[in-house]
Amino acid sequence: MSEAASKERFHYAVGRRKSSIARVRLYPGEGKITVNGKPSKEYFGGRELHQLTMLAPMQATGTTGQFDVVVSVVGGGTSGQAGAVRHGISRALIRFDEELRDPLKKGHFLTRDSREKERKKVGLKRARKAPQYTKR
Repeated sequence: MSEAASKERFHYAVGRRKSSIARVRLYPGEGKITVNGKPSKEYFGGRELHQLTMLAPMQATGTTGQFDVVVSVVGGGTSGQAGAVRHGISRALIRFDEELRDPLKKGHFLTRDSREKERKKVGLKRARKAPQYTKR
């Protein structure tokens, strides 16, 4: 870890997925995760999948329990927000220690999932669903 990085109070990064944007701050601590002012279990309604999604980068790098994570997330649904938080935590961990890049890259945590909803086209019911065809 570099001299400048150790003097910072927190490590900040932005994560994105679908239409969700998560601003993540890592503070030295014991592993509490706060999302929009609430504990993560309360914010995501206790969905275990979202908890595992968010914690995956920390488990991959062995930094579980070393940081308190404070997240501000906007846009999208719960799955997109959990993915955005995961991306943000991954990027913040790299700001903390550049040597964590390799395990995060192997786990595909640094790649921004760019899939977005396709727009609805004129004359169709949805993006690709056409109205039912009638012969007569």
